Amino acid sequence: MDIRGAASMPVGHQAFCAEHPEECRASGQTPVLVKLNKMLWEELLAVNATVNRRIRPVTDAELYGVEEYWTYPKNSAGDCEEYVLEKQRELISRGWPRSALLITVVKDRHNAGHAVLTVRTDKGDIILDNQLEVVLPWYSTPYRFVKRQSEKNPASWTSISDTRVSTVASIGN
Repeated sequence: MDIRGAASMPVGHQAFCAEHPEECRASGQTPVLVKLNKMLWEELLAVNATVNRRIRPVTDAELYGVEEYWTYPKNSAGDCEEYVLEKQRELISRGWPRSALLITVVKDRHNAGHAVLTVRTDKGDIILDNQLEVVLPWYSTPYRFVKRQSEKNPASWTSISDTRVSTVASIGN
């Protein structure tokens, strides 16, 4: 991912940080890449699948009566941000470094805003998602990457220059 500099924090993340300031403090530690091995890869797959099965997809409007609200899942329901926050929380509880687990905003296949979790590894950035059943390198997803949390400070965001060329094909006469 080509990181280009500062970006605005999503409004939902601003409110989340106000409600959970401990989750948004900079640690002062040097950011790290996870040295991905078979055991850690299997743990990523398991956490992604478990959280995807555990949470029922429901919009913020249905759950909270507002368009955008980021929080941990309540009553096993939530939208993409709840999936991401829960995966991040679960991996941190298992000892994964916060600096390698970055909330990322993308445009999905329908050009709608969507959140995924970027896991920074020595093998490249890996994406955990609730819309795709597979865990993929960022460049293999069907998304256009917009911005993500800074690895140095979870309350700061950086823009992403996603210049990959997408291909559109048509079959027929």
